[in-house]
Amino acid sequence: MFWAERDDFGLVRSLGLHFGQLGIPGGMSLTPDAANQWKASFAETGFTLVTVFAAFEGESYADIPTVCATVGFVPPATRHAREQRFIEVSDFAARLGAPTVACHIGCVPEDHSDPDFAAMRDLVRRVCDHAARLGQAFALETGQERPEVLVDFIRAVDRPNLRVNFDPANMVLYGSGDPVEALRLLAPWVISVHMKDGDPPPAGKPEALGVERPLGRGAVSIERFLAALKGIGFTGPLNVEREAEDQAERWRDIASAVQQLTRRN
Repeated sequence: MFWAERDDFGLVRSLGLHFGQLGIPGGMSLTPDAANQWKASFAETGFTLVTVFAAFEGESYADIPTVCATVGFVPPATRHAREQRFIEVSDFAARLGAPTVACHIGCVPEDHSDPDFAAMRDLVRRVCDHAARLGQAFALETGQERPEVLVDFIRAVDRPNLRVNFDPANMVLYGSGDPVEALRLLAPWVISVHMKDGDPPPAGKPEALGVERPLGRGAVSIERFLAALKGIGFTGPLNVEREAEDQAERWRDIASAVQQLTRRN
């Protein structure tokens, strides 16, 4: 996955990538001119955009409590504004011809009697309905809740275009479940996958997030995960995602991941 306003699209294409996800930062201006420029770049290079992924201003991934307090549609103070922003991202994605829009919706409450559960369920229904009118699927990203909780939430939302962007590393980073078992449980809804790796939170620190690692160097067990993808019959896009403060390191790790996946395929 690459990010608008940060990544060099020429560098993305130099790795031999022909499809991928476009991340939209929270403060990016979503003008028709910007959409036309991106669309022209995709057409000129033969690049297929599979997903537009939204982030929101004010989100922080410092630790698990901070994630639950700031990320996605959970915080009541920003819920309405983020819903409107996501609708704008969906409209922007439609101009680009992207078939899927996605985001982290935040930490889904497990208790159906929690007012935030109903509020998030109804918000996601509205987002799904807007996306459906544009011919889009809406994908939730995994990791911030146990897979059983996510399945329960998806069934409660009850929208045919609600899908999952599966990130195996997030299951490890949040300590929310075994990636392969989670994949099997969520298989009916998986529409895209992040190829990412990481180590679990340190022992005795349940509030801490684990540490992201280059693909193949963490606890995900990439060979096992790829075998599980094959086992569920997944034939969709494998999107390499890597976050690192040092951009040179980040691009080296992305290039290495692309080489690993190319060899295995």
